[in-house]
Amino acid sequence: MTTNGNTSAQLKAPHRTLGTTGPAAFPLGLGCMGMSALYGESDRAESLATIHAALDAGVTLLDTGDFYGMGHNELLINEALRTASAAARDKALTSVKFGALRTVEGGFTGYDGRPEAVKNFLAYSLQRLGRDHIDIYRIARLDPDIPIEETVGAIAEAVTAGHVRHIGLSEVGADTLRRAASVAPISDLQIEYSLISRGIEEEILPTARELGIGITAYGVLSRGLISGHFTRDRELAPGDFRGMSPRFQGDNLDRNLDLVDALRKVSDEKGVTVAQTAIAWALSRGEDIVPLVGARSRDRLTEALGALQVVLTPADLAAIEDAVPAGAAFGERYPAAQMAHLDSEH
Repeated sequence: MTTNGNTSAQLKAPHRTLGTTGPAAFPLGLGCMGMSALYGESDRAESLATIHAALDAGVTLLDTGDFYGMGHNELLINEALRTASAAARDKALTSVKFGALRTVEGGFTGYDGRPEAVKNFLAYSLQRLGRDHIDIYRIARLDPDIPIEETVGAIAEAVTAGHVRHIGLSEVGADTLRRAASVAPISDLQIEYSLISRGIEEEILPTARELGIGITAYGVLSRGLISGHFTRDRELAPGDFRGMSPRFQGDNLDRNLDLVDALRKVSDEKGVTVAQTAIAWALSRGEDIVPLVGARSRDRLTEALGALQVVLTPADLAAIEDAVPAGAAFGERYPAAQMAHLDSEH
């Protein structure tokens, strides 16, 4: 199997339901953040073409945040949906994160989960997206000063009003999951989950399954680190988030790429790419998990969709575990200041 295979067969991929109350979605979602922020300059025309290609291949879930490029990403999705076919547009699901407070210079200063803030963020997102509702709405990080019950309650009011279809959460721990679910049905938890970020397996994932909450897994390629395309001598563009990420620094990068080299051997034996192996592994973790792929180009999208054709046998999974054991990653997944905002890590 190659990275340039025809993606039309992916239209037949069985959909996965996000939890017991959420929507059915194509088994891979498209994370659109990199088209607007945190990975250096992006190509607008290629970004739009990639979203169109994803929709044409059957992808339904488009994930964004109102703070990605200070609204740029939502406007990009608006344009992509307006210029897509009517059939693709009707099937598209928008998943939006809100609550991050930004500065003109691009800094993050905290999160706002007050009910009145929820209504404010929502009004702006609906306008930028050009839609009358958002399919899944979630605060990007827990606001430590506002009980999650109040934030979720405000989103529940938006559901009743028809402005939101489903309530999601992002990067919260098991206790917060339970508290939120006691207020209103939660469709899914968006959280980092990959071969080298498996912290959710101990408590968060079992709790989500107990509560009937699905998982939209971001970072399945760990921001390109385990994609098979990142090299030790790569120079990052100004503003690229990875320039501050501990896993991409010094000895950590060398050791993490050693893990990728081991994974490459497994992938080569199957005749697939490293990225396809990593995505297929995430898909194999359960029918309640929808991995998000952050493809910024049609080539990367085609490669990611190819993972749906990869069948991992028990022997393959054992070989992958041997190559990249749980807990093998070097460095935290975010800088210390951002780790402090992760309820999922406390």
